[in-house]
Amino acid sequence: MSNKLIIAIDGPAGAGKSTVARIIAEIFGCEYIDTGAMYRAIAYKCVQRLVDIDDDDELNELLDETEVAFKDKKILLDGRPVENEIRTPKISSVVSKVAEKKAVREKLIEAQRKIGEEVSVVMDGRDIGTSVFPDAQFKFFVTASVDERADRRYKELIQKGYDASKIEIYTEIKKRDEYDTNRTLNPLRKAPDAILIDTTKRTINDVVDEICERIRRS
Repeated sequence: MSNKLIIAIDGPAGAGKSTVARIIAEIFGCEYIDTGAMYRAIAYKCVQRLVDIDDDDELNELLDETEVAFKDKKILLDGRPVENEIRTPKISSVVSKVAEKKAVREKLIEAQRKIGEEVSVVMDGRDIGTSVFPDAQFKFFVTASVDERADRRYKELIQKGYDASKIEIYTEIKKRDEYDTNRTLNPLRKAPDAILIDTTKRTINDVVDEICERIRRS
């Protein structure tokens, strides 16, 4: 285990963990690592290459020739920024299935641990505190009601110019929660020693203040 500062922030889609994690990283002078973006990048490449993710040979061949990294807080896929491309509804609908694949998780968890060994990080995802860094100094599980998360996602997509349906988003989030929670490999769950933070009807600043206070008084 590295002696670098590691702050793990886990939780379901749309709970606000990425926004909170970015701000926390700025406050404490850490690198922010969005592990969900890493899985989305792999999913995006699978979609672009028409890879059958259930075909181990196809998937392994793609992974062998794929590099996912961060530069200036932006996700790079094979050296190219793909932040906008990986945030589409299409990628959201397939990323959980890609993320459950053992080969994908092994590749990205290794990369995540390597980053945490080199620099202090605030890392958010589904299994940071339970699987990637079970010995992280600070662990938080950030969640919110499905209604709240669907509303946030709907507003985000409308703002980006997508034709979105709140009912469809609600259904998709429910389905993704169930999928992530029940997958065999590294499921979404709160670590026993993680602090639960419910962001429903709370502002980002309020949530950030609570997390900062808990870190500083430890």
